[in-house]
Amino acid sequence: MNTLPELSRPTAADFYRTNRGGGLFSETISQWIGAALASGAHRLGLRPTTLSITNLLLGLITSVIVATLAEPVATGRVSAWLVGLVALVGWQVAYALDCADGQLARVTGQGSPAGARVDVLSDVAAQIALVAALGATAVAQSPSIPAWLIAAFAGTWMVNLVTSVMQAGPNATSMVTSTSLLVRLVKLIRDYGAVIFVAALVLLFAPGLTSWVIVAFTAINGGFLLASIAFAARASLR
Repeated sequence: MNTLPELSRPTAADFYRTNRGGGLFSETISQWIGAALASGAHRLGLRPTTLSITNLLLGLITSVIVATLAEPVATGRVSAWLVGLVALVGWQVAYALDCADGQLARVTGQGSPAGARVDVLSDVAAQIALVAALGATAVAQSPSIPAWLIAAFAGTWMVNLVTSVMQAGPNATSMVTSTSLLVRLVKLIRDYGAVIFVAALVLLFAPGLTSWVIVAFTAINGGFLLASIAFAARASLR
């Protein structure tokens, strides 16, 4: 357990100052929740990897519930509100824990290469489960949805995670460097916190539109992948 005197303990604001962004929604909401969780974890003497694993477990449990109840929701045997609320709370808290583990590691000096790998691998596993849950919902609501579209959705979804990891390195760059409010609002389409918020709202209010959510995210992530390749190729040929 943590034995630091009360006055020497960092506050939630101290943890928040070390956040790595993620977008307007993430910085405004998810990172602040993460800071509060990191502060609480520090008081309990928890390690960053504990938060990473908790993020993984909560994300998996939430996605399994959504996927399992996809068909009952489609047939009206289970309320979409129930599943939507589970998704909204579960996915957002899991993401806040993902924000918190890095903050806790940086403030307390507990970061390590192994811990960083656990963090990234937990994110990958949690997001695979989330994609499977959305895919299961889309198929349950629209059985005629093409299999190739589900596959493309699953593949392009990981573009967001891969590019986020690449942004953490010494060679990180951005195609659009402006930090104006308008640009940041446009970038919400790739802010993970905002994306899972919208996905959960669709499950809550209009699960029948999940197939269109899949189409939109596939187009956005696929387009971003192609633009990123072109941007990097242009820079490498200079």
